[in-house]
Amino acid sequence: MPRRRQRHMAGSGSDGTEDSDSSAEREQTNSSESEGTVPKRQRLTRASTRLSQSSQDTQDLKRAADHDESPPLTPTGNAPSSESELDISSPNASHDESQAKDQANRDSDKDLSRRPKRRRCHETYNFNMKCPTPGCNSLGHLTGKHERHFAVSGCPLYHNLSADECKVKAISREKQEEEVKAQEDSNSRHATRHQTPTPKQIRYKEQVAEIRKGRNSGLQKEQKEKHVEHRQTHGNTREPLLENITSEYDLELFRKAQARASEDLEKLRIQGQITEGSNMIKTILFGRYELDTWYHSPYPEEYARLGRLYVCEFCLKYMKSQTILRRHMAKCVWKHPPGDEVYRKGSISVFEVDGKKNKIYCQNLCLLAKLFLDHKTLYYDVEPFLFYVMTEADNTGCHLVGYFSKEKNSFLNYNVSCILTMPQYMRQGFGKMLIDFSYLLSKVEEKVGSPERPLSDLGLISYRSYWKEVLLRYMYNFQGKEISIKEISQETAVNPVDIVSTLQSLQMLKYWKGKHLVLKRQDLIDEWKAKEIKRGNSNKTIDPSSLKWTPPKGT
Repeated sequence: MPRRRQRHMAGSGSDGTEDSDSSAEREQTNSSESEGTVPKRQRLTRASTRLSQSSQDTQDLKRAADHDESPPLTPTGNAPSSESELDISSPNASHDESQAKDQANRDSDKDLSRRPKRRRCHETYNFNMKCPTPGCNSLGHLTGKHERHFAVSGCPLYHNLSADECKVKAISREKQEEEVKAQEDSNSRHATRHQTPTPKQIRYKEQVAEIRKGRNSGLQKEQKEKHVEHRQTHGNTREPLLENITSEYDLELFRKAQARASEDLEKLRIQGQITEGSNMIKTILFGRYELDTWYHSPYPEEYARLGRLYVCEFCLKYMKSQTILRRHMAKCVWKHPPGDEVYRKGSISVFEVDGKKNKIYCQNLCLLAKLFLDHKTLYYDVEPFLFYVMTEADNTGCHLVGYFSKEKNSFLNYNVSCILTMPQYMRQGFGKMLIDFSYLLSKVEEKVGSPERPLSDLGLISYRSYWKEVLLRYMYNFQGKEISIKEISQETAVNPVDIVSTLQSLQMLKYWKGKHLVLKRQDLIDEWKAKEIKRGNSNKTIDPSSLKWTPPKGT
């Protein structure tokens, strides 16, 4: 009888963590017994396995527990919630004591049933979180494979679907994937080097083409009214209605892509790389622009959890609300970055900002840049760096266009540590201007420079484009017969390694008779020249005569 009560207490069915809790208690009890430091009244929880223990010891312990003012400790080290957690029974206990304990156990079961249920430790749901979509109860998932969701990416309601519809679509997608996989396995067994499409593939292609031809050329009046009404009712809290905009085939492809992306995000969440409400700033209000962010930036938690940040475009101070920003802008006296203006031509200026003298500004600049850069790791240790901030001026002040940073003393002669063009100024030639300006500083220093690795995806594209343009311009103006990579490097301040990699990508480097030869490809040079003429006299170029700068001491 006592043994059954002990099991009942350890494995009560009203809690989700009873088994793990009881096993933990047993482990702690066993370890305590081995050390010999646990009082006898705690050892008696295993009385049913010790039949040789005398009843006199049990009665002594019972009297000691009754007269002790402080509650005895359970094997977990916490005060018990009821007397039922102390099992001091023995095979010789009286019938009255057993009845009293049974009543205490029933009372304990009632107390346990009133306690809030807890999840098992291996599950990752956080019930304090809730989907941000208005009216959503966080049940269901866009993939149809999970019972709950906590983000818009997995919300069926946001995508104008129900949880049951998502499950039906998931079953349909799985069947299609199995059919495709079976077909691929069959084709792989009979694959040839030049395999022609099978009749089934040809028919499928014709069916898709027919479906796309039959799609509606435009929305009907009723459909347009329905779409407008949906947008006015829900605004940005729901996905726009997608029906009748394209063919059913293309819409299904889009839904599959959404479900796959949502599943990938769910896997990252389960792995702990993304958490519910993971302090991800979605947008920032920067001047007259509202910018969507690309990556996580380590802003303080009280700001990061807001989802939207308000940043002063001149001093880069970040705030929680538009009201605070409006009050700040009324008092902010900054109209340009701190530091010395070292370049000005037209409305374009470049300011040199010392990370040691203007630490707060440079830290805010790094935090802002991390929202749009993946590989950036510098946030707070800004003192060893110089920041060159490019701005565009108008009657309200100098607006941030982009910047690059460089070490004051670079052992490897890196002329750029981090470079960024703000999203609202991308694809306008400002990135190439920043790169050209960094190499102009290297020329003044009489050094050969190169950007610090690794480069971001956009940074690598910009640098390759710049190196290509520099080499083609040099080839166009070169009149000699023999060309040297060393001479190109000295004249352009580009690292020889970058020159060689660019020549290889342009197929202008050839190994012949034990020597590397540089080929002058006239077709590429003519193509570059035609683009230059078409571009005309653009103001998106750096004029060396407008630079008023001397290398800082110690560099």
